[in-house]
Amino acid sequence: MTIYLDYQATTPLAPEVRVAMRPWLDEKFANPHSSHKLGREAAAAVELAREAIAELLPADGKVYFTSGATEALNWAIRGVHGRGGILVAETEHAAVRDTAEWLKRERRKVGLIPVTKDGLIEPGYKIPKATQLVAAMLVNNEIGVIQPIAELADAAHAAGALFLCDAVQGFGRLQIPEGPDLIAVSAHKIHGPKGVGALWVRNGVEIDPLIHGGGQEGGLRSGTLSPALCAGFGVAAKVAQQRREADAAHINLLWETAMAMLPENWTINGSVASRYRGNLNVRRKGLDASRLISELRMIAFSAGSACASGSGRPSHVLRAIVHQTRLRPIHDGRRVAGGTATGFSGCRSEIGASGMIKVRFESANGEQVTEVEAALGSSLLDVAQGAGQPLEGTCEGQMACSTCHVIVNADWFSKLPKAKEEEEDILDLAACATRHSRLACQIILGEELDGLIVRIPPESRNMQGR
Repeated sequence: MTIYLDYQATTPLAPEVRVAMRPWLDEKFANPHSSHKLGREAAAAVELAREAIAELLPADGKVYFTSGATEALNWAIRGVHGRGGILVAETEHAAVRDTAEWLKRERRKVGLIPVTKDGLIEPGYKIPKATQLVAAMLVNNEIGVIQPIAELADAAHAAGALFLCDAVQGFGRLQIPEGPDLIAVSAHKIHGPKGVGALWVRNGVEIDPLIHGGGQEGGLRSGTLSPALCAGFGVAAKVAQQRREADAAHINLLWETAMAMLPENWTINGSVASRYRGNLNVRRKGLDASRLISELRMIAFSAGSACASGSGRPSHVLRAIVHQTRLRPIHDGRRVAGGTATGFSGCRSEIGASGMIKVRFESANGEQVTEVEAALGSSLLDVAQGAGQPLEGTCEGQMACSTCHVIVNADWFSKLPKAKEEEEDILDLAACATRHSRLACQIILGEELDGLIVRIPPESRNMQGR
């Protein structure tokens, strides 16, 4: 039996939710926007669900159904009237960061609010007057840190800006603070169905539609709603409200148990004091996270956000809270869960060495050539993305890993033939960068490394280096 420990990614469907959804999947299948009896019944179910969700949100606003929190966040950011600046916390979900970055094409100013090593926004952070929208999440989806949403919303309003809160991980678990103008939530984080979320909009706040068509949801979000999904979301919200105290007590017990069992050589990522205790994000020096996940096949857990899984990019959240670090692509091969972890690391704890190296990207036939300079210690995937090259990393088990694509110093290669077991630095380099890696790493480095050439296969996106 698999032990599921990935509740930040999704939750199992509650029995009450499954029961509530079934009629709307079977005999009560009507379109809720139809005017006949069955349609009106479906519409009533949608409105009951809307009310149940609204019970967990501030009173002075309205709930609009979406396909999920990603759509809700996109809609909130892109739908706000005006051309002012957008300010988002450095540790925001990709749905916020990437949407804000997309708006740069529209010549909108986008800025990042830095966080401390605990993942918290500095108290008293000054928001520029030209800012139109500020976004910060209630509970971070990776490290569980709880931001001071009410204070941040007050600061945004003082600067004349609206405030958007990604409340996905806190909805149904914590009291949603007063202050935000826009709040995004999702059903599948609270034992509801996937494929449905909502955007709460404070009364008086105007936003433009993101999706056009039939004019559903008050003319702001077109598309036929699913009564089954909406009803499931509504019941999940009710169950979460009813069980909040009991669930909080259970989570506290789990947290205390985990803390008592956590060895001293493990470090908790993010603030412990200002944290949702249903999140445990830890690191250990020398850990091969991808290999660990592969070895512990009967335990479901993540090394980062599920939304970024397979991207090959290191967690922007962890990078934001790690300061003054350097490259150490060296990770010891030690026994993990009865097996030996000798491959590359899927979690870079130290990055950013000094020095630069030339990286040349070329197509398989050598016609298209791009040459850039990159810092030693940077991820080749990040460099490729910055150079506009369509590369992905793959390795054993179809898992992507950014560490095995770290650009290394040529001097290290002279040490490979002399490597001994106790030289963990060299052993790990040998495991991930030789031509005959046991894990069949896609990066192949030449004996002479005055630069790095990356060939793009004609019908593949996997990386092959030389």
